[in-house]
Amino acid sequence: MNLINKTVLMSGADYFTDEDAINVLMDASVPVDVVEAVAEHSRIRHALESAGITVVKVDSPLNCQDGVYTANWALVRNGKALMARLPNTRQPEEAFALEAVRNAGLEPLILPEHVERFSGQGDALPCGDIVFTQSPFRTTTSAHQYLKDWLGFREVIALETLPAYDTAGNEVTNVVTGWPDSPTYDIDLAIAILRQPTDSEKGLIAYCPEVFKPESREFLEQYDGVDKITISRDECLKAFALNMVSTGETVVMNSGAPEYQAALEAHGLRVITLELPELRKGGGSIRCSTLTLDN
Repeated sequence: MNLINKTVLMSGADYFTDEDAINVLMDASVPVDVVEAVAEHSRIRHALESAGITVVKVDSPLNCQDGVYTANWALVRNGKALMARLPNTRQPEEAFALEAVRNAGLEPLILPEHVERFSGQGDALPCGDIVFTQSPFRTTTSAHQYLKDWLGFREVIALETLPAYDTAGNEVTNVVTGWPDSPTYDIDLAIAILRQPTDSEKGLIAYCPEVFKPESREFLEQYDGVDKITISRDECLKAFALNMVSTGETVVMNSGAPEYQAALEAHGLRVITLELPELRKGGGSIRCSTLTLDN
């Protein structure tokens, strides 16, 4: 078996808040217990290490509320790091991320100025030579070609999840970022990569059909390039169940998704569950907090 996520980059939750509600899952009126968020982040690190994952730790970016979410800093493949284009309040993280990937021995690739948005690994999930990505919430389609041209993926699967709607049924634009918003604003809330493909077996993913637009849902139903587990909307959105890290043998995930956990175990995966209520107030969890360095 080809193990995945063998080495990941994590920062810290020292400055974590939800005061700038840059996604629809955040509520600035609900306070964050920073001490508990730091403790939760530490529990993620220990769980990953117990699964055999090497964690490279960097300091928290100074005064960056979302600096805990290192997955959004870049997408790494074959020693190269395609650097992100982050929302306005997160742009101070970009210089920090650039230094972090250089210190990790990676070659950074900077997107051209015309690429407005790219959410790094949060919106681009590798499965062998395939990468699952989406638009338009945090990644514009203009970024997709660089996944092939610069990082060398054989197949870029571009999908669309459903937007957030207000009470009148209109699509929501985030008031902080000015960007369109969605409960699955990054694809790592809608899809999880569980196993890499091998010479004899397909890769294995999990996804939630109900959060995708009809065309993308139909594509995923019919797509034969990977084996698939489907999960419910409740377990996807309430438990952040797909925002998890798998080694191909062990899965570290949020608690509160018993049906999904049973499906993982039925596929021979060992499961470690964590309670992470504070970090989830930021609209992210385990996968968001880790940038894989060895794709």
